Amino acid sequence: MIKAAVVTGAPDILPEDFADLNNPRLYLNRELTWLNFNRRVLHEAENEETLLLERLKFVAIVCSNMDEFFMKRMGGLKQQVGAGVMELSIDGRTPLEQIRECHNVIREIDHVKSELYERLIEGLAQFGIQMLSPSELTETELQDLRSYYFDNIFPLVTPQGIDPAHPFPFISNLSLNLLVALRHPRSQDVSLARVKVPVGPDVPRFLKVGDTFRFVKIEDVMAQNLDLLFPKMEVLSCETFRVTRNAVTELDEDQADDLLSMIETELRYRKFASVVRLQVEPHMLPNHRGMLAAELGLDENLDVFEVEGMIGKSGLMEIWGLDIPELKDPPHHPIDHPRTQYTTNIFHNIRRNGDILLVHPYESFSTSVEKFLEQASEDPKVRAIKMTLYRTAKRSKVISNLINAARNGKQVAVVVELKARFDEAANIRWASQLEEAGIHVTYGVVGLKTHTKVVLVVRRDYDGIRRYAHIGTGNYNSVTARIYTDFGMLTCDDAIGEDLTELFNYLTTGYTPSRNYKRVVVAPGDMKSHLINLIQREIKMHTPEQPGLIRIKMNALEDPDITRHLYRAGQAGVRVDLIVRDTCRLRPSIKGLSESIRVISIIGRFLEHSRVIHFQLGGENLYFIGSADCMKRNLESRVEVFTPIADLRLKKELDRILTWQLQAEVGVWEMQSDGSYLKREPSSDQAVHSQKTMIEVARKRALAVTRPKRLKSKGKTRRAFWSAY
Repeated sequence: MIKAAVVTGAPDILPEDFADLNNPRLYLNRELTWLNFNRRVLHEAENEETLLLERLKFVAIVCSNMDEFFMKRMGGLKQQVGAGVMELSIDGRTPLEQIRECHNVIREIDHVKSELYERLIEGLAQFGIQMLSPSELTETELQDLRSYYFDNIFPLVTPQGIDPAHPFPFISNLSLNLLVALRHPRSQDVSLARVKVPVGPDVPRFLKVGDTFRFVKIEDVMAQNLDLLFPKMEVLSCETFRVTRNAVTELDEDQADDLLSMIETELRYRKFASVVRLQVEPHMLPNHRGMLAAELGLDENLDVFEVEGMIGKSGLMEIWGLDIPELKDPPHHPIDHPRTQYTTNIFHNIRRNGDILLVHPYESFSTSVEKFLEQASEDPKVRAIKMTLYRTAKRSKVISNLINAARNGKQVAVVVELKARFDEAANIRWASQLEEAGIHVTYGVVGLKTHTKVVLVVRRDYDGIRRYAHIGTGNYNSVTARIYTDFGMLTCDDAIGEDLTELFNYLTTGYTPSRNYKRVVVAPGDMKSHLINLIQREIKMHTPEQPGLIRIKMNALEDPDITRHLYRAGQAGVRVDLIVRDTCRLRPSIKGLSESIRVISIIGRFLEHSRVIHFQLGGENLYFIGSADCMKRNLESRVEVFTPIADLRLKKELDRILTWQLQAEVGVWEMQSDGSYLKREPSSDQAVHSQKTMIEVARKRALAVTRPKRLKSKGKTRRAFWSAY
């Protein structure tokens, strides 16, 4: 076993601690467990069996995750400290204690990232991919880079002086900057200037040297050519720094007359929000470091982070994007789900053959969900389309299909979540485009984020009005659908259709939150109580002869009430298998408390994002898929939907997937009782890797269905189809 060496801060638990399930010693910290997840991701970059560019990608992913962590989580904690909040978290920590403990873990992760960066750069050099400094270039190469810089980048650069006549400039979030110390040859006075590095859509982070895979960082090229910005000045020093600003700037919806205007105001506020982190080079002069910290309102000892090698390593995704197949995972091509290809009309298919379970990215999002919307937009029998939209791709076929549907005379209503963090600006643009096309756009219910993923299509079939639906665990985003694992279900179940009609009536009006849903489970109304009731039912039905079983796969287990009831299930001896990607408050494998509970985390080429819940209930076997994690925010302050899976074939498929993941030996980390993780070691070369297994199973199923010509009769062909399914 390989241990992920992250401090968890989890105390030892004694038997007397079990008496009170509110005891802070029983709960792990949300922030620290999320950082622990990133340490596991970083291990993929350390793993020498992983291909080099993929290892570099994992470093970039962790850096991007850390940026978001500071903007969202550390920003919120700092606001609490500023407001004098002394309330303890469920694990017994004040906001300031959480900040300090997180900083310790982050500095350890930063150190590992920097060491890895150096090793990976050395490894890539053996394949001709080099990261060079200007001093390693020839005069001709330097001149070529200078010419390119002068023609393409220099016009975008605006230096800003820092002196009594020029106040300290505004430093934008996540911008890369040069702090330049200057002196005129005829003066002893030293001046400072800030130069923003204009990395963006047209300006890469790495500039190519000739027609090779040799690169120089753009900030190094700018530093090499400062004479263009400061002619006749002596450059005394040039130091790189980067700031991270708080993204928690939400205003009060109850006081907003126009939600769209309020979100636009929030985005403006965010640009000027307080700084929560300053990243600097290790060799930055102490007086410069202190000056920056003071001007940005930071504690120099707590909030300043030295970064070895390269500041802003999330930019390494540019290098990962190089077309060098031998250094990357083989391309993944999702298969077309056999059921979506069996007939040309997807609505006939669903009505005649039953519900369809979609498993992304193994099965194509384009030929299933987008096809569902495309056919709905064109089908003359379709009368209306209703949809929730949380995040979508920049070039979204979902949006174009909705607009096409409106042009074809369908009634189209879309609930757009304007407060999807970091996608607010994009969603404002989408909302405007949809409204211009005559689509009825609403923004959900005041005080709640609309996080659920549902599409409802109303169609006049030969026997009357019928409702078709898609309910998923992931966003309607064709880009993330290729790299996130998610479930979705296409159905024309009458009860589910009626429930979704009720849901959309609530979302578009805000009236009557408590509605009578027959099949689906909705948050914030009854989802939390429903899950707790099912846990309690499993406990009651558990016997030595027929042991209880609960299996949950989610991104996070944070809600204290759900965690507490899972502990009760563990005390009763119910087997609880949890597949939790990142945050997990529960401590498994503690004798007398959680001995029958195990927690695993799966790390691989795809981001595990699907949510599924299974209760055995004495053989009843209830399965649900949906949009919510077991987090307080999801269950109490977001609109979420879980749908039951009724079709026996779909239940069996979910059972197989959960079993593969729980039994896999590759890419699986098992949580220990102290909150640390051990990586499972493969017992043989044939050890199961759940993601690779899913790719292979999907491929074989597609092949089996595309070879019916070997069978002579139509009956045999049809049986072969269902067998493969």
